[in-house]
Amino acid sequence: MRRRGRVWARGAAAVACCLAVLTGCGSGGSPAVPAGDAAGAGAVAAPPQSSRAVLTALPADGAVDVQPEGAVRVGAAQGRLVSVRLADAKGAEVPGTIAPDGAAWAPDGPLPLGTAFTLDSVAEDDQGQKAALHSAFSTVARAHTFVAFFTPEDGSTVGVGMPVSLRFSRPIADRAAVEKSVRVTADPPVPVAAHWFGDQRLDFRPQQYWAAGTKVAVVLRLKDVQGAPGEFGTQSRDLHFTVGRAQVSTVDLDAHTLTVRAGQGGKAVRVLKVSGGSPEHSTYRGVMVVSEKYKVTRMNSQTVGMGDEYDIKDVPHAMRLTTSGTFLHGNYWADPAVFGSANTSHGCIGLADAKGGTSKDTPAGWLFEHTIPGDVVEVKASAGDFVPPQNGFNGWNLPWDQWLAGSALR
Repeated sequence: MRRRGRVWARGAAAVACCLAVLTGCGSGGSPAVPAGDAAGAGAVAAPPQSSRAVLTALPADGAVDVQPEGAVRVGAAQGRLVSVRLADAKGAEVPGTIAPDGAAWAPDGPLPLGTAFTLDSVAEDDQGQKAALHSAFSTVARAHTFVAFFTPEDGSTVGVGMPVSLRFSRPIADRAAVEKSVRVTADPPVPVAAHWFGDQRLDFRPQQYWAAGTKVAVVLRLKDVQGAPGEFGTQSRDLHFTVGRAQVSTVDLDAHTLTVRAGQGGKAVRVLKVSGGSPEHSTYRGVMVVSEKYKVTRMNSQTVGMGDEYDIKDVPHAMRLTTSGTFLHGNYWADPAVFGSANTSHGCIGLADAKGGTSKDTPAGWLFEHTIPGDVVEVKASAGDFVPPQNGFNGWNLPWDQWLAGSALR
């Protein structure tokens, strides 16, 4: 039954062969049936009526390296499909749907990679006669793969500004297919939307900061999803994180202050003196989110394109605000008088501190101990550039309509 149109032909040949044998076995050459029944004998010998239904299937029988999505379909002309079975070598069937008019069938989703399949279809014409078609093929083996590196970590507790951020190991050409394979939900429920920053980063966030105590679930179903020609995802994971207490700090670079606000009402709990970027190296304005924390880290101006301006090997209590190198950090080398009175840095926001990053009593040490990744720092000033939304986890600087426009599904 591997070729259309031969099913009933073989059946007819078998009937004819059987009749020939019966006729040849009469004794003495006498006919096998009475002469009066000759007409009836002729009716029995007629081949069964063939179905008018015409079946077609893609891919062709014996095809290899078939793409897992969009390449498999069955069609019926002059009849209706009544059954289609797509199964792997172990007999596991792939779900599919016959169109309401019975003219077409397709699998419900992408097929597994590197798998051999058989495809058996049956159609029926308007007289109830059936036609069948069988074919076999195999899907392309996994050539290149991609994965998503995700933030925040599974099981972590974060601040109210932390987005879900996925960074892909390869450029994504079919962004819609990848975006459909990721689902982010919140409890209590709130709409969460996606936004692409280029072809290797996909972020999700609500319209406003998360509410304290929100439970967020991330479902990754990237396995076998084709992100680009010949490149397939490998992950199928469920991730969860919790939004902790609400803390949003406001930096006023004109007043040289940082006000820490906590709770839903944004009550001020402490005001700290800071020194921001100088007029030549102004600090970014806008909403920024703490992405990393280091008790001590090295800061070298060559890594941010400033030549040999500085190289400090033990910057204490450093909290990253942008990918490009803006930090909120402790400063033990500057004149203490600059904090609260002047902006003198190369773009970072500094607070008075002691060397070593061990003190919790300094302004920088206290803030470090009371900050978690995902906490928000809103920077205000009369001058300076606004932070690009893709520079760090700072998509909050995009209005909601612009954020929604960055989805591949809209």
